[in-house]
Amino acid sequence: MSQAAAPPRTTPVEMTHRQVLEALSGLLLGLFVAILSSTVVSNALPRIITELRGGQSAYTWVVTSTLLATTATTPLWGKLADLTSKKALVQVSLVIYVLGSVLAGLSQSTGQLIACRVVQGIGAGGLTALAQVIMATMIAPRERGRYSGYLGAVMAVGTIGGPLIGGVIVDTSWLGWRWCFYVGVPFAVAALVVLQKTLKLPVVRREAKIDWWGASLITAAVSLLLVWVSLAGDRYAWVSWQTAAMVGGALLLGALAVRVETRVAEPVIPPKLFRNRTIALATVASVAVGVGMFGASVFLGQYFQISRGQSPTMSGLMTLPMILGLLVSSTVTGRIITRTGRWKRYLVAGSALLTLGFALMGTLRYDTNFWLLSVYMAVIGVGVGMTMQNLVLAVQNTVGPHELGAASSVVAFFRSLGGAVGVSVLGAVLGHRVQGFLADGLARLGVPTSGAAGGGTLPDVHTLPGPVRTVVESAYGHGAGDIFLVATPFALIALIAVCFIREVPLRRHNEPLAAGVERAAPVATGAGTAGKSGRPLSPAPARMTG
Repeated sequence: MSQAAAPPRTTPVEMTHRQVLEALSGLLLGLFVAILSSTVVSNALPRIITELRGGQSAYTWVVTSTLLATTATTPLWGKLADLTSKKALVQVSLVIYVLGSVLAGLSQSTGQLIACRVVQGIGAGGLTALAQVIMATMIAPRERGRYSGYLGAVMAVGTIGGPLIGGVIVDTSWLGWRWCFYVGVPFAVAALVVLQKTLKLPVVRREAKIDWWGASLITAAVSLLLVWVSLAGDRYAWVSWQTAAMVGGALLLGALAVRVETRVAEPVIPPKLFRNRTIALATVASVAVGVGMFGASVFLGQYFQISRGQSPTMSGLMTLPMILGLLVSSTVTGRIITRTGRWKRYLVAGSALLTLGFALMGTLRYDTNFWLLSVYMAVIGVGVGMTMQNLVLAVQNTVGPHELGAASSVVAFFRSLGGAVGVSVLGAVLGHRVQGFLADGLARLGVPTSGAAGGGTLPDVHTLPGPVRTVVESAYGHGAGDIFLVATPFALIALIAVCFIREVPLRRHNEPLAAGVERAAPVATGAGTAGKSGRPLSPAPARMTG
């Protein structure tokens, strides 16, 4: 094996608690931009799709396109982070995000909007993956739980603020929905400036090749599968030659991707990582969490606006119980994990709560008592807050510094993949169920289906006559409950997976590990713990410059 293929030996970065917070400020601002890109449109989408004359399929693909781009590029960003300047990469991803946002705001059709959301997703993929990688580079695993709470808090703020900002923008006549895409640009520019001033990391460069063939095959396989899911049952039957061609093509492309990844020197998704039990099980759990977290929650804005007749702003306010649950649980569990070094119990509890929350939301109807609905959403939020960041933390604890980028991006990749598949599958389920409920309800009234749904476009319930409006609200409410029921088994899969993960106490230092080894680290107090007084986070570090 050539010297270029050998992993570089890295050393921890010497940073005090204050320096870590300063460096994280720009990073967290960039992560906020990534979260904002997806959440700011959640409550605005019904209005956007209606004005651009799109239907349920377009609604789904505006979200799916971003998740797909994020999914496809996350492993590439992670691999590049292991090879070159992480600081430069996160700045490039911010620039790509800004470009995609501006173009999305200029869209004149749903097709253009979907294409521009792909560009946004590429930038968001870099921000999401690199935030985890850079934090892991600066902070030892034992201390990482504490700072993971900050990431969870930022994600919660972005998830809270996004829908509210988007709702206010749409409801403000002199702004309009296009400003939903422009609003993140100032935050991205501010993040660029802050990162340039505060982020100083070691630049590790080595001779390597990016696995473009593997990345292309993985992207093609996932894209073909999502196209099939979103169109089946609408443009053609589930059992048809189109289904056979698309599913068969996706499986063939997937098999080719696996063959390429096992043969190249620098695979985008290193197969050897999955020999590690923790990574393999965390991957399964991440897919399941992604399906539920993105797939089910993305349609809540549509539920509140169509089934309950709320404005975009009120739709954002009504999701607060779920987001507050996420904020509190991620922050509190992060601090407890840092203090104890134990994390598995929180993964198990979070997955159980996620399963319970989805099952409860399966009873959702258009007239469900809001206080009861608030409890259900809070249970889901607490479950997501205890699971999402801690799955990444568990994986990072089992690999050496030279594999942090690849390992972190693998978890993010499969979580985004689960989200993209979840949005497509649950969107298709919702469209199919709503169509059936509308047909039954309107048949009883003697009204043609097109009279309520606008010929396949999303309905504006405020313009419908009373009896028809009730049928439409009931159809979308019942359909929303059904997609949470469909998401429940995925949450149960996540629960089963995390139960089988072997808990390894969090390491206090970022020392290199042997490939594929899951090492237990002492939990006892020792040197090298970051103190509030400003002591270094790691022992015997090498000073690094930006």
